[in-house]
Amino acid sequence: MPYPTKTLAFIVVLFMSALANAQPQGTAKPELVLSEVVSGMPTLERQAVRVLTANFKPGDQTVFHTHRSPVTVYILEGAFTLELEGRPPVIVKAGQAFVEPPNVKMTGYNRSNTEPLRLVIFYVSDPDTPFLDVLH
Repeated sequence: MPYPTKTLAFIVVLFMSALANAQPQGTAKPELVLSEVVSGMPTLERQAVRVLTANFKPGDQTVFHTHRSPVTVYILEGAFTLELEGRPPVIVKAGQAFVEPPNVKMTGYNRSNTEPLRLVIFYVSDPDTPFLDVLH
């Protein structure tokens, strides 16, 4: 039986607090990469938590699209150039993260001619919501 969202959030906060306060020497400790207050999160009783990976060859790009919920991107290798409508391009490099806002037209690129791009994508949405909506 799945946990209610509030219970799951409480468990995660409790776990992270315990890790932060009781770290024996030689034990890995999580490092905060990004903290951002967002709007547009799903509000139904059930949400799907999804984690994806993407690999871009030199010169690859995403389709022109939007997301219905905020999407967090963490760069493992390379640099990701993100073009969001009405904003200057953003370059997110390895070890950095960025939150893509909902309902904003965007596309992303690996602008390198030689280096691959690897990233992790995290988002929460209503269970039947697609990851992205392709725009033409």
